[in-house]
Amino acid sequence: MGAHVCDWAAVLVLFLAAAIAALNFRDYGLGWDDYTHAQYAELLLAFYGSGFSDRRALSFVNLHMYGGGFDMAAALLAKILPLGLFEARRLAGAAVGILGLWVTWRLARRVGGPLAGLIALLLLATCPLFIGHMFMNPKDVPFAVAMAALLLALVRILEEYPRPGAATVILFGIGVGFSIGSRTLALLSGVYAMAAFSLLLTAEGRTKGLNQTAARMGRLAVRLLPGLLLAIAVMAVIWPWAVLHPLNLVRAVEYFSQFFEKPWRELYDGALIRVPDMPRSYAPTLFALKLPEIFLGLAVCGILGAFYAAARRDIPPRRRAVFLLVAMAAIFPIALTVALRPAMYNGIRHFIFVLPPLAVLGGLAGAWIFHALARRSRYGAAVAAAVLVIGIAPPVIDMVRLHPYQYTYYNSLAGGAAGARDRYMLDYWGLSFKQAAQQLGAKIAAEKIPKPSGRRWILAVCGPHRSAQVELGPDFETTWDPKGADFAVMLGEYYCTTFDAPLVAEIKREGIVYARVYDLRGRSYPSLLKPGL
Repeated sequence: MGAHVCDWAAVLVLFLAAAIAALNFRDYGLGWDDYTHAQYAELLLAFYGSGFSDRRALSFVNLHMYGGGFDMAAALLAKILPLGLFEARRLAGAAVGILGLWVTWRLARRVGGPLAGLIALLLLATCPLFIGHMFMNPKDVPFAVAMAALLLALVRILEEYPRPGAATVILFGIGVGFSIGSRTLALLSGVYAMAAFSLLLTAEGRTKGLNQTAARMGRLAVRLLPGLLLAIAVMAVIWPWAVLHPLNLVRAVEYFSQFFEKPWRELYDGALIRVPDMPRSYAPTLFALKLPEIFLGLAVCGILGAFYAAARRDIPPRRRAVFLLVAMAAIFPIALTVALRPAMYNGIRHFIFVLPPLAVLGGLAGAWIFHALARRSRYGAAVAAAVLVIGIAPPVIDMVRLHPYQYTYYNSLAGGAAGARDRYMLDYWGLSFKQAAQQLGAKIAAEKIPKPSGRRWILAVCGPHRSAQVELGPDFETTWDPKGADFAVMLGEYYCTTFDAPLVAEIKREGIVYARVYDLRGRSYPSLLKPGL
């Protein structure tokens, strides 16, 4: 397949992804963190708008230990466009996600050529885990895109070593600034960067000698210095708390190295397990069950192939270092999690940042297979293209069926979302409350149910409250206590009970109940939670 054909196809995929996002971004509801992140954005803007005198953002819950770049950008977008605040946040998330698709395409194209770039783009664009989160996850998807940009910069640095160009240095500074300014977990990138450069320097030391190798490394360090200064400036803007004291970055790392909340239980493999006690199998198992089969298969082949290529002495050292860098970016965070066994929860949303390098490796493997089949038979290319189309079709169909809850997708190894229902968390972020609240409001309006005299409607909510509050407005107050409530909106997750009250609405996908709305008027129940929880 020619380079021009692949590039035009990639542009078409990006255009279609952007068009679909523009048509559907309003469908996604609020999660547990969305409202608080919106508050953090306003405090950060007040910090800058007051000439740094309004310092509330620097001690706001624990969000001051995260950067607020995405939150500020979304808040500014809401002030510019004729959109509500949370619609603007959904649109901003979509834009960041599309940027992530573009960066992944460019990264894979640079490492493996146009066909690898196209396949990597298709894998990520049809990955429900990435697409579902990009609309509504204010932490993990912006971080993933920043890390992908940093990975692209590091690849360019290796290719241009020891004299990276100005564009590469600028990209490096932006990538470092935005990634560390989003989450301190970005410091992991230093580990796989050091691994790649160690391989390169070891190989060069054998051929050029230690003195020449050291001199070349010194030239690289000097070239990258402006990028590091740019990174500090970017980080200072999006995460002002981090630069107020030299040790604040260390303090943030220490804070997040320990589980900082009261432990709760989540459903994993059919058992209720405290999040600090999740087994080492947690992340690998969920990756195996939540990635589309073709993505998973090609990514595994790409990881093995990249490590094999990095070990081959007949490949130029820079090329070997690039392969090692991308493979480490994909596998090292997962391996570290297995080794250290930290608290784990909310599925694998914290690992979304490894999806772009996994897609790149899948693209490399897919391109290699494509070219191998094309060399063996004149029909090989057509067969490979057909297999790719057949492989990406099921997750696309599932995304349509699950919309707008794509992040709850499970592949056929798990029996789909229906098969995973009783073993794993699905709508843990409570996105279905948007549609549930809308249906409750529509029923009240259609049946002209009179508002209680002298008070607001009381809505018992088992799950995140802010989504219902935003959708239903000031005529409703939310509570965790169902006694005396007029209605109840309940997630379909394991911890929410079911009532024998009239059912107002039921949000379903593929036969799975994501949320229920009950009419509790004239009834009394002791708790929203299942007995024993």
